[in-house]
Amino acid sequence: MILRILAAEVCSHYSLHLLFNNGTHKRVNLRPLLDGPIFEPLHNPEYFARVTLDPVAGTVVWPNEADFAPEALYELEAETEPELTGQAEGASKMVAVR
Repeated sequence: MILRILAAEVCSHYSLHLLFNNGTHKRVNLRPLLDGPIFEPLHNPEYFARVTLDPVAGTVVWPNEADFAPEALYELEAETEPELTGQAEGASKMVAVR
C-alpha cells in the first residue's frame, strides 16, 4: 500500500495531527526535519500554519513547495496529545483531501 495523508491539523508550532490512509491518526513534531533553506520559513508559526494537502502527492505542503514524504512523517515518534483545557496553543486548522 502506498502511504498517503488524508487530513492534517495544525496543533501547535511544529506539530501536526495527521490521518493516514491506513487509518493511523498521529500527532507529530516536524521540528527535527526542518533543516535547510526550503524549510526555513516553517520556523515562523504563521507560515507553518499555512500547510495544505497535495491531493496528487498525498502529503502536506506549504506555499514555498516545502513538503515531506508521508513515509517520513509516519516514521516520526508520536507526540503525547496535551489535555484540552480550553483553546489549544496556536490556531487549529484542519485540511483534508477532497
